[in-house]
This record gives sequence, structure tokens and C-alpha cells, in this order.
Amino acid sequence: MNKFGLFIHTEYYDKQKQSEIIRNLYKNYDIEFYGFDDQLESLPEFVKPYHYNDNINLNSILVFGGDGTILRAKKYALLTKAPLLGINIGKLGFLSETKPELLERSIQLLINNKYKVQSRLLLDIKVFRDNKLIYRDLALNDAVLFRANTPKMIEAKIKTNNRLIYTTRCDGLVASTPTGSTAYSLSGGGPILDPLMEAIVFCPLNPHILSIRPIVFSAKDLLSFELISCHDEPLLQIDGVNVISLLEGDVIKIIGATQKVNFIKLSNKTFYQIMRKKMHMGRI
Repeated sequence: MNKFGLFIHTEYYDKQKQSEIIRNLYKNYDIEFYGFDDQLESLPEFVKPYHYNDNINLNSILVFGGDGTILRAKKYALLTKAPLLGINIGKLGFLSETKPELLERSIQLLINNKYKVQSRLLLDIKVFRDNKLIYRDLALNDAVLFRANTPKMIEAKIKTNNRLIYTTRCDGLVASTPTGSTAYSLSGGGPILDPLMEAIVFCPLNPHILSIRPIVFSAKDLLSFELISCHDEPLLQIDGVNVISLLEGDVIKIIGATQKVNFIKLSNKTFYQIMRKKMHMGRI
């Protein structure tokens, strides 16, 4: 194992520290580093450009940053079929497996094949307008329909497998993967799911009626949000990025994707151990 992709937080305040870590790995180990087109200018000179038609098999993609950086690296994991290894230089770092001071040890484990690969569910999201597909994307964390700049609520019809669940007035709607269940959905009152589960969490944001509650669906269920009324152009966010403005009558359809993103797992720590530490849970 000696071919690694690199994906970095290009706006990280201490760019020199990032560069020094990568440079030290290059000097101390027999590693070939590859960067992607939109980041090559921010990477050290010894990092080679990754060309998809060269059939280069990356062993892993090292992601320097926080959870947001890992979410942005998702598309490269899908394109290269390489698993992600998150190196946390952000704040929470819930998706990260290691940190800079432990990185050399982590690289040794990778080189010696002492690791596991975990597959994470993605959501396949489609937006229809007048029965025509106008947008499609994949989400590792979540898809969020939000009322945008108006203080007034949106009204949406929620269905699963073309059968009505309920109609609700609320600030927005969240559909999350198990990986994303500890993100926006959790802040909205949704449940925490083990990240290796095959499920979709639906969580309404501040619904007008108290009995409207979050629901967990099978990843095989087709979940749909039909926008009945709004007072502005609501936004669809995918993994924290605004991607498209919506109109009344638009329909968002969501189902578990056939593709998955793989993550490197180095330690024997369980998800629940990490959750207790990161979220300070269970402390008196």
C-alpha cells in the first residue's frame, strides 16, 4: 500500500502545518501522493496529479480537515473507489478516524494492512418539476429542504412508496443517512442511528403541530417531499451546501443509493465510545 490520494481543507488557518505533515510522510515512507485538479495548487510540489484515465488504484484518500471536508471528499471516493481516512484538524471531527499526532502510526497500520473498511449508506436524491427531473445528487450526511429567507413556514406533503404519511407546516425537512443522524437531524430532535445501518431518518424542523415527529424508514423505501406552498423560494441543501432553489409543486424523491462510500477503520473503538467522547454523553 503506497498510493494515497490527498484532499485538504484549502482554507485551514495553518496551511504550513498541513504541508509539513504531508511532507514528513513523503520523506519517511515510500508513498506516492496524488492530488485532484481543484486542489493541486494548494498541495506540495511532489504531489502528482490524479488522472482518472490512468487506471491508478489509490489505496486510500487522506482527508485533512473536519467533517465538512470529509463530506466534500465524498465525490472523489466515489470516482476512485478508494476508502477515506479522515485526519481531524477541525473541531468535532465525528467522521475522522485519526489526528495529526497519530498519523504516522496510522500510516504504519495501513501499510501493514491492519485496518478494516466500513461502507456507509448514501442517499440518492432527485428533484422533479412538472414531472421532469431537474436535479440529482448523492448525500453522505443529509438532504435538507429549508424555508430560506422568509420567516413563514412551508407546507409539504410527505409520502413513502407513493402513500401519504401526513401533510405538515414547518420550517423545513431533513432526510439523513445513519451517518448523518448525529448532525442536523439530531439537532432537530431526530434519533441517533448506528452508521452502518441501512435506514433513512426523516425529521421535520419545528413543525406547527406537536404530534408531527421524526420517523425512521428502510433505505429501500422511496421517500418524497412535495412542496405544497411557500412564501419564498425554499432551498435544498445537500451535505450542508445549498444546491438548488425550489418552487411550489416541486417534488424531492429520496432513496438509499446503490453506491456507498468506504471509510478506513483503524481502531477497535465502537461508534458508541466515539459518540460518548465527542458528544460528552452519559457524564454526571
